[in-house]
Amino acid sequence: MEKLAQIYEGKAKKVYATDDDTLCIVDYKDDATAFNGEKKGTIVGKGVINNQMTNRLMAKMEAAGIPTHFVKELSERETLVKKVTIVPLEVIIRNISAGSFAKRYGVNEGIVFSAPTFEFSYKNDDLGDPLLNDEHALALGITNEAEIAQIRKYAYAVNDVLKAFWSSCGVTLVDFKLEFGKTTDGTIVLADEISPDTCRLWDTATGEKLDKDRFRRDMGGVEDAYSEIMRRLVEHDA
Repeated sequence: MEKLAQIYEGKAKKVYATDDDTLCIVDYKDDATAFNGEKKGTIVGKGVINNQMTNRLMAKMEAAGIPTHFVKELSERETLVKKVTIVPLEVIIRNISAGSFAKRYGVNEGIVFSAPTFEFSYKNDDLGDPLLNDEHALALGITNEAEIAQIRKYAYAVNDVLKAFWSSCGVTLVDFKLEFGKTTDGTIVLADEISPDTCRLWDTATGEKLDKDRFRRDMGGVEDAYSEIMRRLVEHDA
């Protein structure tokens, strides 16, 4: 597989073309951003952890019948993936109140919901990724009803897999963000990443935050938190 020109660079990853029109190479960076890019920094080793964690968790999704863009890990930071067109919707599943949910509705963090909540936001940095509902997504021509139903089904299934897995590692899955894409034949698949960048993960016994909130909130110990969550994943899978 030959790595060709860079075709995209985002906040956390670079994407390269290959000599196969249906495949790309994703290269994970150590760059960290928060608050829609207003806060910037570096988390040393983050790219390695997020790449390898994402790949392990994507494999679990495939085993559970949830299709993903994952093909093969190439190196510590690089992974071969199916080429997709990202559906411009961020999907947020919440099991416990935290972050923007707590701020938006004026509630404390840590409220355990009786059932997970599902949110869409419009993936548009210039607009601040505003919340929207199914009808808004249809009106904007972002997607269609069948795709929305498929994405919702997959998102809840991802939550089931992740909650059970992280619980077995002594970690509580608070909430997380997903992105989906369409392959060249139009199939909806889970894309992007599953990592401490995109999930809120709390130590079940102590409530310690083991995710990007440590960077967002200047809590310190960011690299240690990422390393700890990766250690638990690897030890569980050993």
